[in-house]
Amino acid sequence: MITRRVIAGFVSRPPASALGSFADLDELTSEELGVLEHIARGLSNAEIAAETALEEAAVAEHASRILEKLRLRDRVQAVVYAYEHGIVHAGETVDGTL
Repeated sequence: MITRRVIAGFVSRPPASALGSFADLDELTSEELGVLEHIARGLSNAEIAAETALEEAAVAEHASRILEKLRLRDRVQAVVYAYEHGIVHAGETVDGTL
């Protein structure tokens, strides 16, 4: 419950310039973007691997590169970034439906 309220608060705010810009998204490969979507929905590396054709080690490597490319400190910032940049939306399921 608390997590939902925190995320809802972040989603309702305008994007923070400190978290990068849309141009940063161009640096991500399609696989990295897919991994970011799954991270934003709260999936672990093992769960992402089970949902995709990727091995768990590859998911971990993609997650690491995402943080590096977007200049984010951790997965929490990645979640906020994904919501603020419209990669995922509040209430969406893993398959992207509301």
